[in-house]
Amino acid sequence: MNLKSSLLFLVILITIVSCDKNRVFDEYKSVGNAWVKDSIVEFDFKHEDTVKLYNLFVNLRANQAYQFNNLYLIVSMERPGGLTKVDTLQYQMTNPDGSLLGEGFSDIKESKLFYKENLRFDTIGDYKVRIQQAVRQTGKIEGIQALEGITEVGFRIETIE
Repeated sequence: MNLKSSLLFLVILITIVSCDKNRVFDEYKSVGNAWVKDSIVEFDFKHEDTVKLYNLFVNLRANQAYQFNNLYLIVSMERPGGLTKVDTLQYQMTNPDGSLLGEGFSDIKESKLFYKENLRFDTIGDYKVRIQQAVRQTGKIEGIQALEGITEVGFRIETIE
């Protein structure tokens, strides 16, 4: 690739990324080659608007090493003042043929999973979101100790137009 092509690609990429006008918060954290059961991925953000509505998402990057049809997550959101709401969520991760759902051109697929829709933050201040995997094999009580295939966990907040 020559310099002119590289610059054009960079300009196009920056334009695409900067056009994401609904994004309020968007961050990813790596979990390595396997997401350990007791590893909690944490996101901190400050929110200052109590009028607008927002959609909240858990974003995941997964590869073909992911062995399950579904993904179970425990997601908690701590509001200013310490009040914490905990949800147990289930998401479908594969098609019936076993191929990963999500967007992407390579073997890594990115999934944008709804966490909360039409949420109005009623308190201004610092929030903390914690995400933990809770996948289990059928018929077994103990969860998967090291969930292979999930490489990054993200959290995103978007305004609703």
